[in-house]
Parts: sequence; structure tokens; C-alpha cells
Amino acid sequence: MGAPWQPLLDWWFGPQAPAAEVAAARSGLWFGKHDRQDLEARERFAALVEQALAGGLGDWAEQPHGWLALILLLDQLPRMIHRGSPLAFAGDTRARQLALEGLDGEREAALAPIQRVFVYMVLEHAEDLLLQDEAVRRFTRLLSVAPAAEQPLFADYLDYAERHQRVIARFARFPHRNAVLGRASTQEELRFLEEPGSRF
Repeated sequence: MGAPWQPLLDWWFGPQAPAAEVAAARSGLWFGKHDRQDLEARERFAALVEQALAGGLGDWAEQPHGWLALILLLDQLPRMIHRGSPLAFAGDTRARQLALEGLDGEREAALAPIQRVFVYMVLEHAEDLLLQDEAVRRFTRLLSVAPAAEQPLFADYLDYAERHQRVIARFARFPHRNAVLGRASTQEELRFLEEPGSRF
């Protein structure tokens, strides 16, 4: 019997392939906003997401790929399953804790570079400038070791990390989350939200 997290990793990353091929095939799933994909995530993985949000599946983190899958259940999948709801961010605190613990133990060394992106993205999602700085450092390092053919891909990931970092440096939070989380936006934030690309 395969590992319990393998179906999720297969769905998220697809067949093993060079990073550029994986990203080309999966970026619509990762970064698109499509009702059909959100429904598939809900139908296939909602029960696991709820277990993870309730503090379960901790044994998954004992293995690098299980650790990655648990991070996906806490950080990425709630953003699909609970899109437009405060529950979209309900797993962020535990995801950060798991990510930082694993990074301290260099657990990501067992992961492919394209898989590491989704560990570092947990830091990129944090409304914390120190964690944003760490995300930029991690993505910078990832770019520095990427093969020449994959430099543009990892340069894009670094660019997004730097853009997130600048928003947190300016506002100490992501203004595009304010409405969902019931936070009042400042006038400066409202003006910012009118700018292209302000909502990621």
C-alpha cells in the first residue's frame, strides 16, 4: 500500500518531470481560480483538510513528502476549498510552524526544487516581515541552484516572493485579505487595492 499522502502529491504535482514541465502542466491548478478545481479539491481532499485543520495527521510530518503534503493540506487546499471565507487562512499558523520546524531540520533537502516552492510559499503567505525576508532568501537560494533552462521559472517565483515582501513591509498585512477577514481597510490600502496585481 502506498503512502497515504501520495494521492495528494500526485494530484498537485503530476508525474515526475523537470520543474518547468511540472509548472507548465500544473500552474493553472496552483494559481488559477476555477470553480471546477475548487470542487475537485473539496470532493477529494476535504476530509483530510479538516483533519489537518483540527491538528491531526501529525505523523505525516515524520517523512519529508508527508511533511510537504501536510503543509499543502494546511496552506494551499484551504484556499481552494474555503475560497472567499476566513477558513481559507485557518491552517496558516500550523503550516508556518511545520514549515519552520522542517526547514530547521533541512527536511526540504529530500524534496525536488519545484516541491520546495510550496514549503517556502508558506512563509510568503505570512503577514510577518521576518518570515517574508526568509521566504525571499529561500527563493533566492533556489534560483541560484536551478539549471539554466529553469532559471526563468524560479526567477518568477522569487519575483512573487519579493512582491509579497514589499506589501508586508508597507502595510504589515495583505490588504486583499481585509474584506474576507472582516478587517477595516485604510484609505492607503484601498488605493493600493485599485492597482493592478495588488491582490495576487
